[in-house]
Amino acid sequence: MKGRILLVEDDDSFRLFLRTVLEDEGYEVETAENGSKGLTLLRREIFDLVITDLKMPGKSGLELFRTVKMEQAPPRFIFLTAFGTVDEAVAAMKEGAADFLTKPLERPEVLCELVARVLEGQARIREYTSLKEMESAGIPPMELVFAGQTMQPIRKLVEDVAGTPANVMICGESGTGKELVARSIHQLSSRKQAAFITLNCAAIPENLLESELFGHEKGAFTGAVQTRQGKFELANHGTIFLDEIGEMPIGLQAKLLRVLQERVFERVGGNREIKVDVRVVAATNRDLQVEVAERRFREDLFYRLNVFPLQLPPLRNRIEMLPQLVDFFVSKYSHSMGKPVTGIDADALSAMKGYAWPGNIRELQNVIERAVILSQGNIGLGSLPESVRNSQVTRPNESKAIIKSVEKEMIVAALRKHSDNRRLTAADLGISRRSLQYKLKEFELLDA
Repeated sequence: MKGRILLVEDDDSFRLFLRTVLEDEGYEVETAENGSKGLTLLRREIFDLVITDLKMPGKSGLELFRTVKMEQAPPRFIFLTAFGTVDEAVAAMKEGAADFLTKPLERPEVLCELVARVLEGQARIREYTSLKEMESAGIPPMELVFAGQTMQPIRKLVEDVAGTPANVMICGESGTGKELVARSIHQLSSRKQAAFITLNCAAIPENLLESELFGHEKGAFTGAVQTRQGKFELANHGTIFLDEIGEMPIGLQAKLLRVLQERVFERVGGNREIKVDVRVVAATNRDLQVEVAERRFREDLFYRLNVFPLQLPPLRNRIEMLPQLVDFFVSKYSHSMGKPVTGIDADALSAMKGYAWPGNIRELQNVIERAVILSQGNIGLGSLPESVRNSQVTRPNESKAIIKSVEKEMIVAALRKHSDNRRLTAADLGISRRSLQYKLKEFELLDA
């Protein structure tokens, strides 16, 4: 489907004509004969574009536009106007409308070209925004994620599943690049022109998670001063990435299951069903089959999400890609800090290759950031943490005590970095607050 359009026009024959033209171009079209009915549809369903007559009895197209544009992520508007109201249409464009066409519409192809241009522009904006978000987050480019022979089977599986509507479950240790693989699936799919929306289920307080997922109506709870769309609405026609899905409260899992089964939901405090077409990619660092056996995760939801499982190997098992990742992060941090760090010494790289990387790519990123701060010219062995410098004895099949020591060091450093703020610490480490609490207890850091 090329896009979903709401057509608001009070002239029955003209409305039917426009609907036929647009449907022949492959668009899904809903119609309303006045602004009030158009507003009802807009609040119940999701559209990529609204084409509306500027002047209509009752609620005009201009009033409809001004009402809708105050809501979160409104669709674009194209106005249909008579020659005598062109000035009003131009004024509406200054308020954010996409464009206008004058009636009578003598050449239908003009409308089709304008609709295609507006929707393609939206897709380019979404893609640019997604790339900027990745860049600001320091996420490596996708081709780097699949570097090395170890990742080639994963790349093949991603290519196989991307073009299907199947839900995907990505498993792996924290910091292995699960979000990047999810983005790759989206970019290789037919949904790539639509949004890729992420939500970390562990980073949102339990009482706010439902609103984040499904949105809320004005007045639904204290502080809900306006209607707000949730992640599922924002991801319509695209992909939603639910990270740390194992942290989702059991009560909310039933509501997620309904969305997966019926493709409908209600906002918090609302009673209108909203239809969505969303592909779900979930991720976890837990063994969800154990969670199911211990009744912390719904079995029916697990099978709905686990249609196509992907298991990402840890960094220590794909160490051949380490030099490329190091080069990427050195370039990133030397540029952002304005430091003339251009590479890494051979002995430092050798030590990094011998290290087990319990924190995977996220830990590597932190190590390089620290090393760039401490270095002039190349990164030397002395700029690396002690745990990495002494890594020649640290291999995947060796002492768990050494890995635990490194894990404790990472947690202590993150706590210090965030002034003991456990929410920020957990987010930095890529684990849930509950997991952090377990680790603090394990390492006797609760009073730290």
